[in-house]
Amino acid sequence: MPYDPKEIIETIHMTEVEHLDIRTVTLGISLRDCSHPDPTALLDRIRTKIMKTAENHVRTVETVSSEFGIPIANKRLSVTPIAIVADGHSRETFVEIAKTLDQCAEELGIDYLGGFGALVQKGMTNGDHNLIESIPDALASTERICSSVNIASTKAGINMNAVSLMARIIKETAFKTEEAIGCCKLVVFANAVEDNPFIAGAFHGVTEPETVINVGISGPGVVLSAIKKAGAVDLGVLAEVIKRTAFKVTRMGEMVGRKVSERLGIEFGIVDLSLAPTPAEGDSVADILEAMGLERCGCHGTTAALMMLNDAVKKGGLMASSYVGGLSGAFIPVSEDAGMIRAVEAGAISLAKLEAMTAVCSVGLDMVAVPGDTPEESIAGIIADEAAIGISNHKTTAVRIIPVPDKMVGQSAEYGGLLGTAPIMEVSRFSSARFIARGGRIPAPASGINN
Repeated sequence: MPYDPKEIIETIHMTEVEHLDIRTVTLGISLRDCSHPDPTALLDRIRTKIMKTAENHVRTVETVSSEFGIPIANKRLSVTPIAIVADGHSRETFVEIAKTLDQCAEELGIDYLGGFGALVQKGMTNGDHNLIESIPDALASTERICSSVNIASTKAGINMNAVSLMARIIKETAFKTEEAIGCCKLVVFANAVEDNPFIAGAFHGVTEPETVINVGISGPGVVLSAIKKAGAVDLGVLAEVIKRTAFKVTRMGEMVGRKVSERLGIEFGIVDLSLAPTPAEGDSVADILEAMGLERCGCHGTTAALMMLNDAVKKGGLMASSYVGGLSGAFIPVSEDAGMIRAVEAGAISLAKLEAMTAVCSVGLDMVAVPGDTPEESIAGIIADEAAIGISNHKTTAVRIIPVPDKMVGQSAEYGGLLGTAPIMEVSRFSSARFIARGGRIPAPASGINN
């Protein structure tokens, strides 16, 4: 695919002035051929394959970044869901696998490694259950490992037993890691996608090739700048402005991804064109919504504005690349978005409003901190609500919730870096315990029966 030099010059301007970066170049690696009944042999196979496959990943990404003058924030790996690779092994072995993965990531210079997870939307094997039970210890004993568990799909419905289990695991993880930071690296999905390059949900799906390069772009600052320059145009014209901007950003992401792919001799997968905010000023999805005309993100009209933004971003990306995948849209992580933090502190956004917004954006309730004494059943109810939105609307939804020990509404948890500052949000004081205790599986919606 040819690239006009003018595109490259314009892209460099966007990186220098408007906070544009490539959020991640993620190398996906299949570990399906590493399975072995002996734990020692299993660990050795995993380590050998990752170290050999990813030995040039960081160096290549940094070289391409330097040559194009485009910042690449993170170099990441994703692997086959470990519950599949190590099915049948004990909880203790899963913890050792997490430590091995973490050591590999450290030695390779990898920022995060995703794939310590399981797919349990319809039921759990013994290996799935053992992996899930190991998550608190695994995240407490590692720095770079991220975990995801898929508990629902449009085809299977919602595995409420898995929902209840994950609520307990989230609480255990919170109390085993400082300021509950382990929960920042743990996400519960409905309709998880197999080519997501973003953390904490990245994993290398079973239908993916042996290895693949997936790129996650960013760009809220670029979109914000374009909206401000557009002035007082109507919403149809504004959607076109956003679409054209997303086109340019996606072209840049594919250019970088294909160059890395070419140099590593690894197949190029997809560009995930999600607008991924950071705590930096001017790099906020909430600020974009307010630039559209909302006094504060969360006021009436927010969901409509977010829907328009999400749709325009997707349309622009699809024009720019035939290989768009992952999640692709707008992320609304509370702690990672300076504008979102301000909206929570001003009382403009509640969990209920965030839930409504997730029906029209990329993922779900993301980086939401709640009081540490929030009951497991309430967390399970929050997960189930998001899963219901996902499976009914044929989209991915997720929950990355952080019950921060000894913190109450009005306080916050400080994580720094991309994880930002998480204000503690209020949860309903009414109980969903009797509903959650029923267990079982909520059947798939009728719309899922479409063969």
